Amino acid sequence: MKAPRHFLRLDDLGREEVEALLERAVALKGYRRTGVGHATLPGKVLGMIFEKASTRTRVSFESGIYQLGGYGMFLSPDDMQLGRGEPIADTAEVVSRMVDGVMIRTFGHDRIAEFAAASHVPVINGLTDRFHPCQVLTDLFTWYELRGAIAGRTVAWIGDGNNMAHSWINAAALLGFELRIACPEGFEPEAELVAAAGDRVQVMRDPKQAATGADIVTTDVWASMGQEAEAGERERAFAAYRVDAELMAAAAPDALFMHCLPAHRGEEVTAEVLEGPQSVVWEEAENRLHAQKALMELLLA
Repeated sequence: MKAPRHFLRLDDLGREEVEALLERAVALKGYRRTGVGHATLPGKVLGMIFEKASTRTRVSFESGIYQLGGYGMFLSPDDMQLGRGEPIADTAEVVSRMVDGVMIRTFGHDRIAEFAAASHVPVINGLTDRFHPCQVLTDLFTWYELRGAIAGRTVAWIGDGNNMAHSWINAAALLGFELRIACPEGFEPEAELVAAAGDRVQVMRDPKQAATGADIVTTDVWASMGQEAEAGERERAFAAYRVDAELMAAAAPDALFMHCLPAHRGEEVTAEVLEGPQSVVWEEAENRLHAQKALMELLLA
């Protein structure tokens, strides 16, 4: 039996595959808006395991598999033996014999890697503490839809060197654009990932230096789920890393502002920027649906 294809990090795909997915997402979005049927995965079942709460991930995957003719099964650890101590590999062995694909949103990346290693079907990373590839795939699609190819462009990441930053690093190395990461000391992305990306990625301290001339300025909350106890420390550390109108003015005149949401207005981004003319955050949110439908077609067909 052929081993399943997993999507645990963005560079699990090749460059040509990503480009084809972006093109397919354009078509799927058009079908959705014009009422053209596209049930390309009839009868397919996607198991969705949520160990971390979600709005966009759940709604986009569940709606997406329905629109492709399949069925989404929400699985909470509290309702599974996984939540009562069953080994991850045992859960994967059982669940993957009954569904056609599994999407997992969890904490440690080792958990999804262990699940995938024992799974008989494709596993999709809906978010881990180390990577968020579905969101960055969506951000790439949003850029592609509005501006075209991203190769040769510049992206400024402002803030924590977190799972989003890591997936942007993967994207820069894969698709050939410059990524500048501005973060305070002690909050850098993983050095191994930065080194692997070579000259595509720069880590710096000055957010204005990172944003100067950038085509995309993007950020994330200062304290993610599971980091609530660090909120005060992080607020002090990131005080100079707020995306405001002055920072956006340093970017290219037609730069786009992106954020994976939810956003904390007045913290990592001002309301003026989040709701301003350069912001595409609502398009990004919708585009989770279309990009992930293209991804599910690729993996589950």
